[in-house]
Amino acid sequence: MGQNLQNGGRLRPVDLARRHGLSTQAVRNYEEAGILPAADRTPHGYRVYTPLHALALRAFLALLPGHGHRAATAIMRAVNEGAADEAFRVIDESHAQLLDDRGTLRAVENALRDLDPATASGRGTASGHGGTFIGPLARRLGIRPATLRAWERAGLVSPRRDPVTGYRVYSEADVRDARLTHQLRRGGHLLEQIAPLITQVRSAGGLEPLDAVLRDWHIRLAARGRALVAGAAELHTYLDARAGHPSEDGRAASQMAQ
Repeated sequence: MGQNLQNGGRLRPVDLARRHGLSTQAVRNYEEAGILPAADRTPHGYRVYTPLHALALRAFLALLPGHGHRAATAIMRAVNEGAADEAFRVIDESHAQLLDDRGTLRAVENALRDLDPATASGRGTASGHGGTFIGPLARRLGIRPATLRAWERAGLVSPRRDPVTGYRVYSEADVRDARLTHQLRRGGHLLEQIAPLITQVRSAGGLEPLDAVLRDWHIRLAARGRALVAGAAELHTYLDARAGHPSEDGRAASQMAQ
């Protein structure tokens, strides 16, 4: 690194560690993983960090909540290797994933809204025999019986078997889950994406208690969005410092690191 980036003061591993509630070994591990730029060594072999390393650590820790450990590591490693385009590509992927998750949430809410009240509550769907068979249910949904069997293999519906005939018998809850799956499949969602929601519906005891889950989902997506913004701000400061033209925020962060 250029001397202009490293003349703001020397820091020991313990200095970085204490400031962020980490162990000195964690700081060393971050350097070895490429999250921090390589440190200079004293004649006795001790690592010497600088405010630039402090900025790198701050950027990484800020990236973690929005991107996760693997992506945050990839971003910092790419930046430290001078491959900014690769770092931006990973960042774009995280934003695209958040956008996709928002779309999934909207699809789930639309699917729930499209269910009729009787189905949503799990009432009014059973036949006089305590359930409905695969043919009538398939016709009701406008799909083939083979599709219902595929959903069963994926764990999205769990019909019981008639003890006499061996035929599949779909309970009220099975019909609800089949309708919900049908709505989400029409929205283009894969079976493996639908399965966690069906599990939530079952564990909640129906769709009505799922309102709290959906509210929490909204909160978590909003938190991820804010985390991505916060991580971008710290990364921008670090990029400025690496370029040798620290912004006002970069200078303030350097002063805090000293």
